[in-house]
Amino acid sequence: MTGHFRKIMLPLDGSEFANQALPIAQQLAQQLQAELVLFRVVPNLHYEVETKGNVPSLDLNIERQRTVVDHATRWLQRLVDDLAVHNIAAKAVVDVGDPGERILAYAQADDIDLIVMGTHGRRGVPRLIHGSVAATVLADATCPVMLVRPKTGTVNTVENGEGRSTST
Repeated sequence: MTGHFRKIMLPLDGSEFANQALPIAQQLAQQLQAELVLFRVVPNLHYEVETKGNVPSLDLNIERQRTVVDHATRWLQRLVDDLAVHNIAAKAVVDVGDPGERILAYAQADDIDLIVMGTHGRRGVPRLIHGSVAATVLADATCPVMLVRPKTGTVNTVENGEGRSTST
């Protein structure tokens, strides 16, 4: 069975909420014979200037940035290897910056057909304080977005990128 979903993006941040979307994305990729793009955004540490004594040290942040990126890349590559056992084509992509912005930019640049992502499920004041990457992606993506609820592993919302959504 093939469809118009040839590339599925799964943003992962290492949280249990994000990881709950993996089985759903895996199943979709397998059923649709789609490529699964495992995507991780790490913070840009170059803008955090540390001081050693009275001298600012950017070198420490560059090395720390490399370490964080390398760790994320190895983690995603292990997942890619696990997916290959199930005959699912997947690739690991690590980017640096603001998660919402980087997810949206990559999805558009790489012609992603569907974004599947977990949501922390924050509401009210916690959502206002912490923001929501899922809400940003849902509001601005040019492709459909599927959100997976926390703990239940069920689909919450499918958004077509044009403001129409349905609950499933």
